[in-house]
Amino acid sequence: MTKNYETFARVYDAIMDDSLYDLWTDFSLRHFSKGKTKLLELACGTGIQSLRFAQAGFEVTGLDLSEEMLKVAEKRAQEAGVKIDFVAANMMDLSGIGQFDLVTSYSDSLCYLADEVEMGDTFTEVYKHLNDGGTFIFDVHSTYQTDEVFPGYSHHENAEDFAMVWDTYEDEAPHSIVHELTFFIQDEDGRFTRYDEIHEERTYELLTYDILLEQAGFTDVKVYADFEDKAPTDKSARWFFVARK
Repeated sequence: MTKNYETFARVYDAIMDDSLYDLWTDFSLRHFSKGKTKLLELACGTGIQSLRFAQAGFEVTGLDLSEEMLKVAEKRAQEAGVKIDFVAANMMDLSGIGQFDLVTSYSDSLCYLADEVEMGDTFTEVYKHLNDGGTFIFDVHSTYQTDEVFPGYSHHENAEDFAMVWDTYEDEAPHSIVHELTFFIQDEDGRFTRYDEIHEERTYELLTYDILLEQAGFTDVKVYADFEDKAPTDKSARWFFVARK
């Protein structure tokens, strides 16, 4: 792995609000099936949430499409002295991954799926690989967040060794957005390298998620909002689904 990518991953981690990981962990611990320990984290990225779960006593497997992100995650787990299995795979095909008591996907990772078909395929895969009595928890952007809050959003950040410009626009599909990110990261000889990224996200009405979960086999589904054990309102930013098998 290049030093550049490590730096890039560190910048990614730096722009994340660290307190969110505590909130995701606390929400999970409140809603996980009791006495269950074998956990699969979908779209684990650089492994911060996987590490939190492992430190809380779970037997964790972290899955992500990006092998580079997983290298950062592996290094993070090694430095913490914690054993976590990291797997490079697509969440729409979990064959060969094994069976789990608990499956999570946080930080609106499922919003990166292209459409309802991919969302439904992912739910079906999770259901197949979840043990009876197990729990699947995920969060997604609310339609209020994608339709009212994000369009026109702009965030600029300057630090000594990096700068970031983040702008968000409404996309063509209903409840979809595009994030345009530009990073300037300083390398070892003091020069700045530019990185450009496009992130496309999409969410759906609450009813759509309910139908897709039901089609996958889930019959016990609860919906909460913004890390609290309360029902969503019309201005909730983030929806949390707790589905039991």
